[in-house]
Parts: sequence; structure tokens; C-alpha cells
Amino acid sequence: MNSLNLALRRRLIETIGRIAGMPEVSAIVLVGAGGVFSAGADIGEFDTQQAFVEPSIHAVMAAVESSTKPVIAGIEGLAMGGGLELAMAAHCRVAMAGSRIALPEIKLGLIPGAGGTQRLPRAIGLEAAARMICNGDPVRADAPSLAGLFDLVVEQDLLEACLGLAQRIVRDGMKASLLRDRAMPAPASPLFYQELEQRAGSKGQWPAAVNACIACLRAAEAMPVEAGLAFEREAFMKLFDSPVSGALRHAFIAERTAAKIAGLPVQTGIRPLRAAAVVGAGTMGAGIAMTFANAGIPVRLLEMKEDALERGLAVIRANYEGSVRRGKLSRADCDQRLALIRPTLSYEELRDADVVVEAVYEDMDAKAGVFRQLDTFCKPGAILASNTSTLNLDKLAAVTSRPADVVGMHFFVPANVMPLLEVVKARETSAEVLASVMKLAKRLKKTGVVSGVCDGFIGNRMIDPYLRQAYFLLEEGALPEQIDRALEAWGMAMGPFRAGDLTGLDVLWSVRKRRYVEVPGVVYSRLPDRLCELGRFGQKTGAGYYRYEPGAREGKPDDAVRALVEGYSAEIGRARRQISDEEIVSRCMLALVNEGAAILDERIAQRASDIDAVYLLGYGFPAFRGGPMYYADTLGLREVIASMARFQEQAGSDPAFWQPHRLLLELAESNGTFN
Repeated sequence: MNSLNLALRRRLIETIGRIAGMPEVSAIVLVGAGGVFSAGADIGEFDTQQAFVEPSIHAVMAAVESSTKPVIAGIEGLAMGGGLELAMAAHCRVAMAGSRIALPEIKLGLIPGAGGTQRLPRAIGLEAAARMICNGDPVRADAPSLAGLFDLVVEQDLLEACLGLAQRIVRDGMKASLLRDRAMPAPASPLFYQELEQRAGSKGQWPAAVNACIACLRAAEAMPVEAGLAFEREAFMKLFDSPVSGALRHAFIAERTAAKIAGLPVQTGIRPLRAAAVVGAGTMGAGIAMTFANAGIPVRLLEMKEDALERGLAVIRANYEGSVRRGKLSRADCDQRLALIRPTLSYEELRDADVVVEAVYEDMDAKAGVFRQLDTFCKPGAILASNTSTLNLDKLAAVTSRPADVVGMHFFVPANVMPLLEVVKARETSAEVLASVMKLAKRLKKTGVVSGVCDGFIGNRMIDPYLRQAYFLLEEGALPEQIDRALEAWGMAMGPFRAGDLTGLDVLWSVRKRRYVEVPGVVYSRLPDRLCELGRFGQKTGAGYYRYEPGAREGKPDDAVRALVEGYSAEIGRARRQISDEEIVSRCMLALVNEGAAILDERIAQRASDIDAVYLLGYGFPAFRGGPMYYADTLGLREVIASMARFQEQAGSDPAFWQPHRLLLELAESNGTFN
């Protein structure tokens, strides 16, 4: 990706300096190898001193701008962040029409730090530059809004076009001026800046970056270029040192690091996965089938009953038609994707599938029955995957004659939208199967995170103590709406009770009933069971922890639930008390952290950042807090243990719940961190 790491920065400086002394060279053309100009900063250097070792990116810009020979930047593929800023330091720019350019730093709680806020407005105007910087999304090089940035936009032969432009400059005396020397365009209206400031407030989590962008754009209007560049650098470093940007950078790296499989032999092969199948056409199965079709992979969708199959296909059609109506999908693409999903009522028609995902009801006997059939009908070498969210994958693998081909592919609802895929390695899953599914995850536009086998894997195992604390808080004096409000204000996408109503409380009840038998020593509140016994399963029944008006998705607090909660507290002899929002957040978060420590210690997760990635991508954990394990690191592990000790001493507390895990104690004692 031609990232601007220290080695590349040194080579650029050395090469430009060397060419300066070569009289036979009249111009410099800068293009990227591998069909990409530059993806910008090297994530491997994030948060390391190498990012700031000279020559810095600013030194490279200065070398380009001060070159006595005109520099032409040829952009193909991508020019992101510092890569685009490097191109903007050149005397001229030529781009392939389909290239994508962006200044995405805002997504990491930053602003462009190498001149982007000063040079881009001089090229395309203040308002267009502000929009591009403040949303951070890629823009095609041939977009009309970028007309002032490029000297040429071509459909093919980028290098030839760059050389032709260089010849016109040298031979014909064509003027090649730097962006920094261009006059600033008309100032932006005060109303425009007000709109940007309002947008910063609506983002809620990292408005500082948007506000810094506005300040830098105002500096571009009011200051000489050098002063504006210095102002930008100072603003960048302030943001870089902020907790929000630190967490966002960690989240960015965690998502990319998850793809690395620890201990995978270098020679591990990858199986070609050209055709897929899904067993079960319910909500999850339909979403998984759409995920394959969206990636251009033909998929068989199997059900045992025709009416169930038709319901699943109707859901798929409705989803795609909705995308067409909203302008998210063309009619041709819709028809193409629907054609890739082929319904069937027979296992016989799965014989050609390279990968099969079982997505039936979360019941061991039902899933084992499916795997026996797959073992019979699927071809040798087919990958047999289960979408189970909690069950023992080793037991499912054991019912087949090919356990090495069995793997977990735990999608999240809705499967065609959620970006996370937990890839579960069973005891006998082969390295080839694991590597093939992780590569498939990327093709499906999912972030694959490897997990070992345990009850609930990474995400759902950790959510169990989180929910247990939420239920205990109800017993002690809180109400569902207070707990949800406190956690959502802290940054969670949804509180536990709103999320439960959406998922279906009967699903959670089924998991609890199984655990009552399998882990009888674990203390659970029986309050949520009382709710389920009343037939209140959430949105689908019109009532759960909240009540729902017909057709409404937003629930309202229900006096019946309040009466049930208060009555249950009295029944178990628990005196209700005032509970602060701070206590709610702390207890729920530290429950996650302690279980995460156990998961790390048992090597269910490969690394702490994988746990963070799971929660950021699958459970609505706020990106600006970096994930549960990163959050614990920012608190300080000794403070985590001290808080747990205080909760352990509270009247009515379950002391075993708040016993810090061994790894947490060890790291705290050595002043260590999870990440």
C-alpha cells in the first residue's frame, strides 16, 4: 500500500536530493508501485517514535515543494491521508478517473497533519475541502468537486500521461505552480461554519476533531501559508495526545490485527471457496445467504419445509427491494444477487458446495442432526461451518467423520449488515480450514476474529456476566430504563434491556436454562425468567422490559415491569436503594473486563485487541473508548481491582463474582496492561 513509513520517507528524501544533482533530469514523476499511490501513514508505526523520527512527513513535503525540478504526482488506486497530502505538495497531479482519494483522519479523532487543511482549500475551495475533511470518506478522482485539484484526469496510461505533462512543462514552458502559492478562494460563509459546528456537536463522541478542522480552515483563510501549516501541526499533536484519538487508533489497529492467525504455518494452503450453502432460512440463515450473494458467491438455501423456505426468500426479497427503493442498490444488482440465491428442500443439492453454514435453532440435537446430514451429502474437502453462538463446537465436529473440516462461523444479526464474524477453531479444525475461512471473511466484507471453543466463545461468554450484573442492579434498586440510559450515555449503542427486547428474551431464557443445569454453582437472578414466564419476549410480542405500541420500534417504560421488579426485590428480601449511573457503568464494564481476562488466560482469544474488536464490531461498544480491555488499561488495572474489591464488599454482593481473575492480578502487580 506504499505506506509512508520511515524507510519510505528516507528513500524519498534521498532520491529527490540525488535527482537534484542530475543535470540530465528535468522533471520528476512520482507514482506508486502495485497500482496504488499511497494509503498514507503506516499503521505499524502508530503510537511509536518511528512516526516522528526525521525525516518526518513534513520534511518530505518540504523536499517535494522545494525541488528545483517540477514534481508530478501520478495517482492510481488510492491516495489516502498522508498519501494525498504528499500528492498535494507536488507541482502537478494526474489521476486515473477511478482512483479514490480521502483525508480520513477524522475517523481516528484527528485532522490531516501534513498540510491537508491548508493546501486542499486552495485547490477546491473552502466549503468543498471542509466537507471532504470532516466526513473523511473516499471520493472518486473524477468527481466534479475535485476539478481544481488535478491537472489531468485520465482513463488509462497514467505514466504516459504524467510523462507527457512533464514534457510540456519542460519543453513548452507550461507553468507548474504549487498549491501553497495559489490564492485562497472566496471565504466560506459564517452560516457554513455554524453548520459544521452543529455537526460536531451531533457526533457527540469526538467533536474536538471537527472543531480543530474548522479552526485550521479559518487559519488557512486568515494566515500566511507557513503560519497556517504550523497552526495545523499544533492542532494535530493536541488531538494525537487526546484519550479519544488514542482509543480510536487502537480500535483501528485492533480491527486490522485480528486477521493475523497466531502460529499459522507459513505454507498453509487456502481452499478455493466458489460455491456456498446455508442450512436454515430463518432470520439468520436468510441474512447469511444474502452475505454470500452480496460477495458474488452462489449459495444454496436449504429448508425442510416449503413454507419456511418461502418465508426466508420473502425476507431476502424484501431486504433487497428496500435497498433499491433507498437508492443503495441498482435494479440490475438486485436481480443479480437474487439469482445467486437458489432455494432447495434437499440435502442432495448441497453436493457441490465448497462451504456450508448451518444456521438452525440454537439446540445441540438439532444442529447435530444437520451435521450428520452434511457429513453424508457434502463432498470431500467441503468446509462444514456452524453459526452457533454458544454451543460446544467440538461436540458438533465429533458427530462427523471429518472433524478437521468443521469450524464455527458465528455471524451477528443482521448477518448481511453486521461487520463481525467470530471464526471458531474447534479442537481438530485444520490450519487450512481456519485460514480459508479467515480469507473468506475478508471476501464477505467481515472482520474475522479467531476464537477457541468455550460456552459463548468470546462475545457471548463475556456478555453473560455483563447481563448478570444488569439483573443484579435491578434487584438492588435500579430500573431497566435507568440502566439502559446510563450505559447509552456512556457510549454503548444500546443498553442491555433494549438490546434484549430487540434480540428476543426467549433466546436469552433458553441459554440461561441450559446454564442452570451445566453450571449450577453460578449465581443468576431469576427476575428475567419471571418476565419470560409472562410471555413478554420483547418487540416480537409487543412487551418485554418495555411495552411497544403496534408497529413501533421504540419501547416505553412499563409500570407492570416496575411492579414486577420491585415485587421481586421484596420477595428475595433485598432492600432497594438509590444506585448511581456511575456505579451501573462501572459494574457492567468491569464484569466484561474480568471475564475478558479469563478468556485471554485460557487462550480462547489470541490477544486482548481481538476481544476489543469483537465488542467494537459486534456489541455496540463505543469506539472512542477503544474496547473493554483497552478501557481497563486506561483506567489502570490496579484501579480496576480496587473497584472490584469495593463491589465485593457491598451488602448482598456475590463475592465470587468479583474475585479478580489471576491474569488481571498478575498484570496489575507488575504495572502491566492487557494491550
